[in-house]
Amino acid sequence: MFPLSLPRIFGTVHCDSEAPTSRAASTISTVKSAISVPENELKRWRRTFDTNAQTVVEGQKFLNSDQFVNAIAPKGDLTKIGRAQFATLFRVADANKRGLVSWDDFVVFETILKRPDADYWIAFQYFDVDESGTISYDEFKNVFNANIGPDAIPFDFDCDWVKLYLGKKNGAHVLGYGEFTQLMKGLQGERLRQAFKYLDKDQDGYIRPEQFKKIILDIAGHKLSDAVIERLPTLTTLSPGGRISYSEVNAFYNVIREMDMVERIIREATAKSKDGRIGQSDFLDHCVSRTRYALFTPMEASIIFHFAGRGNGQQRLSLLDFAQLLDPRWKAPSETMESKAAPSFLMEFAHSAYNFGLGGIAGGFGATIVYPIDLGAMQNQRSTVVGQLLYKNSLDCVRKVFRNEGFLGFYRGLGPQLIGVAPEKAIKLTVNDFIRSRAMDPETGRISVGWELVAGGSAGGCQVIFTNPLEIVKIRLQIQGEAAKLEGAVPKGAVHIIRQLGLLGLYKGASACLLRDIPFSAIYFPAYAHLKKDVFNEGYNGKQLSFFETLTSAAVAGMPAAYFTTPADVVKTRLQVEARGGQTHYKGMLDAFVKIYREEGFKAFFKGGPARIVRSSPQFGFTLVAYEYLHKFPYASSGKEVETRLTSQPEDMAQVRARNALRILLDAHGDFGRRSG
Repeated sequence: MFPLSLPRIFGTVHCDSEAPTSRAASTISTVKSAISVPENELKRWRRTFDTNAQTVVEGQKFLNSDQFVNAIAPKGDLTKIGRAQFATLFRVADANKRGLVSWDDFVVFETILKRPDADYWIAFQYFDVDESGTISYDEFKNVFNANIGPDAIPFDFDCDWVKLYLGKKNGAHVLGYGEFTQLMKGLQGERLRQAFKYLDKDQDGYIRPEQFKKIILDIAGHKLSDAVIERLPTLTTLSPGGRISYSEVNAFYNVIREMDMVERIIREATAKSKDGRIGQSDFLDHCVSRTRYALFTPMEASIIFHFAGRGNGQQRLSLLDFAQLLDPRWKAPSETMESKAAPSFLMEFAHSAYNFGLGGIAGGFGATIVYPIDLGAMQNQRSTVVGQLLYKNSLDCVRKVFRNEGFLGFYRGLGPQLIGVAPEKAIKLTVNDFIRSRAMDPETGRISVGWELVAGGSAGGCQVIFTNPLEIVKIRLQIQGEAAKLEGAVPKGAVHIIRQLGLLGLYKGASACLLRDIPFSAIYFPAYAHLKKDVFNEGYNGKQLSFFETLTSAAVAGMPAAYFTTPADVVKTRLQVEARGGQTHYKGMLDAFVKIYREEGFKAFFKGGPARIVRSSPQFGFTLVAYEYLHKFPYASSGKEVETRLTSQPEDMAQVRARNALRILLDAHGDFGRRSG
């Protein structure tokens, strides 16, 4: 049905080529790249093609214009870049000019999108109507005018700027690819100059606010959020007179052109700021320190803070405040909330249950790994009673337990520990996260040290409800195994110990447990958070910590927390261990502190301290790593994040490339392609 028309491989050599064969070599390189595309990528492209190709000709599938747009356009909001503008890419993909894109055409097009200069390459092919490999004056003028509306500010193609690229005699000088890229790079600035001159009728160097808005919408409307567009006329408030000068228009254009650098500087400056906010001077200081040359003038900084601060450019702003300027897809929080249905009670309950489950799984994982180390802490030994010193040191403890009870002896008491570790770890992690989220500044994501201590301490206090009964049973199960070997007694199970102690007995030593767990968590959680943020720079330029960095942060944070709370742990252990004949009995926490100090000295309070570090550090390390990684699965929330385009949901890379390929065409005019049909 269609005449055979092979795509052009060797194009015309143009005057700005570095070598006579540069275009041919470039084309061959593109073909080779297409041939060497990884198989998994080809499969994704094939799936996309087959899903959208609904046009069948002689048994072969094709994409028409609408189907092609469905295949390449990002899903979701298309208000900034419309379907008609994505349809301009169809003309480039349709190599045979038959109004249909075959599978081979689609593979070549997707491969072109992978080029680092795909945006310029696509624009060049779009303007090269006659496929000569060059662009003439008439081609440039006709394609440009055909893709903008009649209400657009006119562009003078006979200006000196155009003549510098295409010569005074129209058609005498044609543009090769390299020259075309330079023309397109400077086109937006020339359009800005011409537009201002066209609207400045009395040539006094000023235009009205609505005229400024018209210029910006023409050249860069797709780069700005609706909120910023609505506030464009307010630029007139930066200087008296009620009008806008060319300097201010040019300064605003420079901000838009360097928006990626603006975002980088803002992110770095707010991340290093103590309160997560910056002012104009902070922005300019960081710009000077991070770049070789100062990229932004004081006027440009004022414009940035004017629009981010909603008209008040003198205040200190957070990253969230800048989001409406940085992200063209930004929506007001009220609009975002209206589009989302309120979660039902069942959903909230399921979410809470899910978080508790994650805490339990993570805690069980960490406890199982380090449980044998807990047996070697030797905090329960009484050094003043002759004949009762069971172990000389931790190594002796390990050796004797293995000889008398075998490998399973290292895990005696693990069952009750795992049964109760779910609520214990869940409530500890959940309470800390809950208080931190409520105390966090919603704009900066920061939390004061005081609230960090409160969150951690409260988490430690709440966990004692589950910790104390579990630990008293665990400790008595652990010590009775070796004692039974020496005394010939039969070890008793956990149920017998619970019946013997009763409900109140299960909370024996709870005051010492509170004295240990509250400061432990108050030290641990803030230390963990600051190690991740300040040492490993989590969140800096979107950085996510590796497994090793997360494990190191969690493990190192446990070291000071474990050692400095060892005295309380020693007292708790002595109170919970059932004293045998000849051993000292303790009436309470204060009595235990006094008697231990009097009978064994100050060093006794740190007995088992190193072993406690060896146990607690890896336990909390693996627990927090498991907790962090489990939260990466669906249904989990990792806290509040500032939502700009860098924290938005990930998109398909092929669709991202398609959107980026339109960048140069849209820089020519913000409505490029909308009216081309």
